[in-house]
Amino acid sequence: MEEPKKKITQMTFYWGKDMTLLVDSWKIQSTIAYLLTLLACFLFSALYQYLEDRRIRFKSPTIHARFATSLLFGVNSAMGYLIMLSVMSFNGAVFVAIVFGLSTGYFLFSAANEYVVVVDNPCASA
Repeated sequence: MEEPKKKITQMTFYWGKDMTLLVDSWKIQSTIAYLLTLLACFLFSALYQYLEDRRIRFKSPTIHARFATSLLFGVNSAMGYLIMLSVMSFNGAVFVAIVFGLSTGYFLFSAANEYVVVVDNPCASA
């Protein structure tokens, strides 16, 4: 009997389009599929930043709001782990698409809304 072919896991960054992302059914072999996957990684990362911004801004002491915030935290955490696992595919373009997606999402949804910290005395030992 013939032994099944062993699956080799990539452990260094590579730049090829032939890859599998997250699940065995998401196999990429064509250039179009690869570009669509990179676009999906970019958009998913930007959506992650949007939801994170919404969660932080959603402040209310009511029990319904606390439940909704907890649910949003869970969804956002799951998205963050999926992003991390996608980066762990070690595909260089996926990494770049995710970093650009996170950066773009932060720029669009969070950067303009940062709180300004005013320091009376800039000396750290004061």
